[in-house]
Amino acid sequence: MNRRNLLAAGVAALALSTTVLPTRAEDPIKIGLILPMTGPFTSTGKQISAAAELYNQQKGATVAGRKVEIILRDDGGVADTTKRIAQEMIVNDKVTAIAGFGLTPLAMAAAPVATQGQTPMVVMSAATSVITERSPFIVRTSQVVPQIAAPFGTWAHKQGMKKVATVVSDYGPGHDVEKWFSEAFKAAGGTVENLRVPLQNPDFSPFLQRVSDMKPDALLVFVPSGVGAQFMKQFVERGLDKSGIRLIGTGDVTDDDLLDGLGDVAIGLVTAHHYSAAHPGPVNKAFVEAFGKANKGLRPNFMAVSGYDGMHALYEGLKKTNGAGGEKLVEAMKGLAWESPRGPMSIDPVTRDIVQNVYIRKVEKVDGHLWNVEFETIPNVKDPAKAK
Repeated sequence: MNRRNLLAAGVAALALSTTVLPTRAEDPIKIGLILPMTGPFTSTGKQISAAAELYNQQKGATVAGRKVEIILRDDGGVADTTKRIAQEMIVNDKVTAIAGFGLTPLAMAAAPVATQGQTPMVVMSAATSVITERSPFIVRTSQVVPQIAAPFGTWAHKQGMKKVATVVSDYGPGHDVEKWFSEAFKAAGGTVENLRVPLQNPDFSPFLQRVSDMKPDALLVFVPSGVGAQFMKQFVERGLDKSGIRLIGTGDVTDDDLLDGLGDVAIGLVTAHHYSAAHPGPVNKAFVEAFGKANKGLRPNFMAVSGYDGMHALYEGLKKTNGAGGEKLVEAMKGLAWESPRGPMSIDPVTRDIVQNVYIRKVEKVDGHLWNVEFETIPNVKDPAKAK
């Protein structure tokens, strides 16, 4: 580390360790939202920020008699930028909490900053299991990859699949999908071969050719939200849609925001996930209608519902603390339970992680549009990685 970087790091550490001045009753409660609003993961930022604003509008922009102000900053999906923005928000903007975090590396970069600043950090997207262990100030309202992948592995074997190939993006969540699906599938009696694709600028063609040569019963795919269309295009170009190899995946590949763009080739694709815009029930129906009305007909996806629920956790926690942040707010969010648009969910009081239903869904065309239609529910799933 050169002298300039060393000095900058020292200044940041000093600033974060400085005692925070007490807030006044008239001071707003500031929520710092750090999201990729530009770059390859723009869909994630767009969905989460829109849902956070919707919650703020619906529930009234005040908590404990103080105005709630959302400060949105774009990190472009770059971890160093995420860390810098988190530091600036805590030190300069005096935010009560930071939230968002579109990918695992971004959440990992911000975690030590949250700890140093004793600032609650609500993860609304990043899904690697270990994230909540990186700071005692982290609460997650998105998903945990093992809680999706493990039950899906057991389910797949029950459907008669004996040999499966996996293709996953080569970063934390992809590794989790590979590990937890494979372990559950093999425990049920199946065999698995695993392939990893670069996260940045992926070309799936050579990996799909290897899958074709393997001739498995099924191919399980995991790619980040927004990359599913590229995968499906190359899947068809390689002729795998007509090969007899069954395509299954986590719900990221059939992201509601982009599903219609996949085309009819996606019809029949079975996925496991925690949310579908087609989820039945009045809470979700109202959410989908309000989200579309506020965003020019945009369909909410699983990122949107995570942002919406993240704001709910913050609002309810702030009500319990009378607007106080820090450790008190983290404690107040532990154990919260409510009916989300995704169904019943809660925050585990021990792990600060999400407990929720996992749904098995199939892509169907309804009234001219593609939807993830749920047909089986695995209720109240915790992160199996933390159960060991």
